[in-house]
Formats: sequence, structure tokens, C-alpha cells
Amino acid sequence: MRPALLVTDFAGTTMRDDGTVLAAYRVALNEFEIPFSEDDLAARRGASKRAVFRELAARVHGPDDVNAVAEQALQRFEQALRQEYETGEVAEIPGAQNALDRLKRGGVKLALTTGFDRGLLDLLVSRLEWGTLFDLTLASSDAPAGRPAPFLIYRAMIELNIGDVRQVAVLGDTPLDLQSGMNARAGWVIGVLSGAHRVETLGATPHTHLLPSVADLPRLFGLD
Repeated sequence: MRPALLVTDFAGTTMRDDGTVLAAYRVALNEFEIPFSEDDLAARRGASKRAVFRELAARVHGPDDVNAVAEQALQRFEQALRQEYETGEVAEIPGAQNALDRLKRGGVKLALTTGFDRGLLDLLVSRLEWGTLFDLTLASSDAPAGRPAPFLIYRAMIELNIGDVRQVAVLGDTPLDLQSGMNARAGWVIGVLSGAHRVETLGATPHTHLLPSVADLPRLFGLD
């Protein structure tokens, strides 16, 4: 049995992340004197970037200022990321495109979701030459709240006309990815060990499967 729809995360799950996102967080948070720890950043991998800056800024700014400071820090974060992604290396998780192609040929619809804004998402999809690979791409602004809320998953279901969440597989490399899949009641909630977290962390988060990487999906669904 295989899903009708795969909803997959981006950085760390299908695209290689060599620390670029964390480096951009550090730049923006330090410039705007927003206190943070490395544990703060690790725990928020996969979240809406706007939500992360608002949450951390609220530690030192009152309600009247927090949104403005968070938006300025978010813009600096996106600028730092864009500078790196426009000129630096952008690469897939080894075997990602081949695995996703196999699923697509097997009749599975593909939706790519991310906590990045639309501009960054489109830039990265273009650089990876994935413009025709996915049936749908969703940025952080395409849902009222990011992970662990299930709204990006539901938006993908609506856009791609999938009526039964039990026919949906959710794939990601962070606890927030898995939590969003469980909150959606997806039929498959699959963690991959190619990104931000190791088996000790993902294994402690409710899931249906853990895999080394996205490259192992075809075997899971009998498409190898």
C-alpha cells in the first residue's frame, strides 16, 4: 500500500543543509540583540521562521515592540540566507530526486513544504531544477500557522484534492515535522536522519517510521 500524497519538508529532508540556516539565525539574532541558545534553535528547526523570531523577541521586548523587532530580524535572516543560497552550493540530499521521481511515477502526488518565505522557496527550487518535480510547493505564508500545526498538510490536501488524511504520508527531519504529521492524523509519519536531529531525538517523537533518508522511501512503498 502506498500513499496518494507525500507532504515533505525541504531543508534537511530533501535539500542538504550544511548549517546555513543556523548561521543565518545567529547573524539576525545577534544583530538585533535577541538572546538565544543553540538549544533554542535546535528545538525550533522546521518551524515558521516568523514565529521563531516573534517567540524569541518576546523574551526581551514588550507587546508594543515585539512584532516590529521580529520582522526586522526576520528580514535580516532572509537576507543572509538569500546571499548564501544565490552564490553558494545548493544540493539535494543524495538520492532525493530519484526517490521522488519513483514515487511520482508510482502515482503519488508530491507537495513540498517549508518554513522559508516564498521568495527563498522559489529560489531554491529553481537552483535545484525541481520546477516540475512537485505538484505543489507551500511556503510559510501559505498557512495560518506553521509546524507543529497541521495546516500546511491540510492545505496540500485541499489543493491536490486528497480527501482522506489516511492516504497522506508526511516526511521530515525534525520533531516539529513529525508532530505536524501526527496532529494531522496522517497515515504515515516518517522521520529521516539526514538533517537536524539524530535517532535519539526523532525516535522519542511519535512517528510511524524512521528512515536513513528520503532515498529509502521507494523501498518503503514497494517502488524500488
